[in-house]
Amino acid sequence: MLIYHIALPEDWELYRHRPSYQPESLESEGFIHCSYEHQLDGVLKRYFGGTDKVVVLAIDTDKLLPKLIEEPSTGGEIYPHIYGRLNINAVVSAEPRDLGNM
Repeated sequence: MLIYHIALPEDWELYRHRPSYQPESLESEGFIHCSYEHQLDGVLKRYFGGTDKVVVLAIDTDKLLPKLIEEPSTGGEIYPHIYGRLNINAVVSAEPRDLGNM
């Protein structure tokens, strides 16, 4: 199964050649926010409206080393959360996305 994480380009660039990725949310909230494919557009609009560019990471859950937990968000919708550093070999694609018109 694939899940998705939206990264800022500078954050992805910092970690993409390392063994693991750890965005700020891992430190501040204890997990890495992820989405299912059908949730991506809503997450981009809600949380990245003022951002010009992002990188959408597709993550293969079969290759994921840390614990993955599906949890309800504030609105009750279920989202996947990664509890630990994301092992880079679980990232199957990193698609740059221009959000200039959002």
